[in-house]
Amino acid sequence: MGTPEFARAALRRLADSHHDVVGVASQPPRPSGRGMKLRPSPVHQEAEARAIPVFTPEKLKDPEVSKIWTSLQADLAMVAAYGLILPRHVLEMFPQGCFNLHASLLPRWRGAAPIQRAIMAGDQETGVCFMGMSQGLDEGPVYAEARCPIADEDTASILHDRLTLLAANHVVQWVDDLVTGQLTAKPQETEGVTYAAKIDKDEAIVEFDQPAMNVARMINGLSPFPGAWSMIGGERVKLLFATHKPWRHGSNPGEIIQADDDGMVVACGQDVVVVTKLQRAGKGAQEVGSFLRGFSVSPGQVLG
Repeated sequence: MGTPEFARAALRRLADSHHDVVGVASQPPRPSGRGMKLRPSPVHQEAEARAIPVFTPEKLKDPEVSKIWTSLQADLAMVAAYGLILPRHVLEMFPQGCFNLHASLLPRWRGAAPIQRAIMAGDQETGVCFMGMSQGLDEGPVYAEARCPIADEDTASILHDRLTLLAANHVVQWVDDLVTGQLTAKPQETEGVTYAAKIDKDEAIVEFDQPAMNVARMINGLSPFPGAWSMIGGERVKLLFATHKPWRHGSNPGEIIQADDDGMVVACGQDVVVVTKLQRAGKGAQEVGSFLRGFSVSPGQVLG
């Protein structure tokens, strides 16, 4: 059960292994692209390409919706970024249970946006947990985990791809060890619990009165989607990558101190951020040099 690329990578490894993937559940096709045509999710596409039965219910509360799943006689369910809450009757449907690949080191960052929240909070490390599912939000016992560092230059996209590969590299072995009894369920700690709430669009507006370190983490944590943004010369522009730099200045927050091929230096409440990747509405992402050759920006101009 899964929807985005994070889940597709795990599905590929399981389908290529000695395990038998008898069915796939994914969220229904959604309008996408300029024509807003219905587009199946990455997991849906992968399952169809492999001739695996695909189920795309809108909701799971009605037991009749998932009744057909029982005919598959699956031993267990693997869930990865499905996007729907599994009710009790689904959790109890599989003899060996339901298990989740979650992109954080639980109990830190339970919830919908663990990758973005980890970067925005300045975490130095994250990972993937293989956990048993319960009715609580990511509260189930952890059977295994794989860790990886978070680098200063990581965006949500870069870290997502690293965690996707990490999960895919471990998922078959974790399932093997589970069914042979080599994994032990470990209850999550009650301390250190944090929640990774879904990113709200209002959070994407850059507030330059914050310390530069926080501003850079916010920009990188929301890159490329939904994309942190600010108004530049009356136009809404996404800021897709930034670093923070010590810089004593007397400029107002959001004021451009200098702008050249090395970056757009913007004053913050403390120090500065150096923005090196941007995107205008309706355009592709650009390195700062290319952006500046097509967009007039000058020192003293204020973003926001």
